[in-house]
Order: sequence, then structure tokens, then C-alpha cells
Amino acid sequence: MNRTLLIASSLLTACTLGTAAPQTFDFKDPKGVNAIRFHLDSLLEPISGTANGISGAVTFDPSNPGATRGTLTVAAKTLVVPNATMTEHLLSPAWLATETHPEISFVLNELVDTQVQGGTTSATAKGKLTIKGVSKDVVVPVTLTLLPDALGKRLGKAELKGDLLVIRGEFTIVRADYGIQPGKNEDKVSPQIKLSLGIVGGSTRT
Repeated sequence: MNRTLLIASSLLTACTLGTAAPQTFDFKDPKGVNAIRFHLDSLLEPISGTANGISGAVTFDPSNPGATRGTLTVAAKTLVVPNATMTEHLLSPAWLATETHPEISFVLNELVDTQVQGGTTSATAKGKLTIKGVSKDVVVPVTLTLLPDALGKRLGKAELKGDLLVIRGEFTIVRADYGIQPGKNEDKVSPQIKLSLGIVGGSTRT
């Protein structure tokens, strides 16, 4: 790209961002694809699983990404590992107690250290993670990718107008911090839980 085209492209991007307005994206996926993955890399039995009961909303303005706010919720009963008996134990009162604590939630308070390249914002998300009724402040490195006019294409409905926001992130928590069998069975169930997400939300417009 020559210098003239580069300047024109930069001006166009600046104008686009300057006129952008905050949008609220719904992360209750009509396709049921959204999922969070978790991994416990224990000595004897590395365990991996998913949770797909995701809902919530995030308000995002590409011209002011630091103002991003939102809440994402996971239905705790949707956590599953390949072994059915282990899944039953995971959801039991001794572990996640999903009957009395049916939701896992993350409240996003702010994005800091934001860097924008094209349609993708890289940042550190600061918020509060609640598991089994215990809330802790966490920081999560994330990317947020805005995909204009992509909602209808994803859902196979060309007549549906709207945008997509894809959030990706990965971080680690300590299960004892949330009262999940602290100090127990650490040879089979790692004390650390690695969480990763790649989820998409949609925002319709008329």
C-alpha cells in the first residue's frame, strides 16, 4: 500500500471509530456454540471439560474500549467432563454445589492497557469472578474483535442486520480461593484451574 492509500485508510478508520456508538452484545448464543473450557493439569489425572450455558451482555464502543462493561454468566450445571461419574462429583455439594450456587459469573468493570489494531482490541479486563458464592477480583488478558454486518451471515439469515463481538481470553484461578475442596485430592485434581474462552455475542439493528 502506497503512502497516499495508507493515509486515506487511516483517516477512514478514524472517522468510522469517531462516529461509532456503544453497542450492547447478547452472549446467549442462539446456535448453542459458545463455551468456556477448563483444564486441571493434575499429576495423575489431567482433566479437561467445558461449560456451554453462557448468557449475559457486554456493552462495547470501539472508539472508547476502556469504557467496556458487562456481565457474563455460566449455568454451573452445564459443566461437564468426559467421565460421567466425575461430572456428577464436580456438580455435587462437596465440589461446586450447583443446587445452591447455580451460576458462575464474571462482572467486567473496566478494560485497561487497551491497544487497537484494525477491528481487534487487546486489553486487560478487570472484574469480579464469583464461583460457589465466593467473589474475587481477577484480571484477564483478552481480545475483543468487532465484526460489522456479520450477525446475519453467522446465523444463516441474510436479512438479519447486526454486528458480532468475539471475546477471547485465558487465565488461571486457584480452586481453594473459591472454597472448592481446598487442599484435597491434589494429585488427581489440580489446585489450579485454567480457564479459556472464545465466545461471540450479537447486536441487532434496524
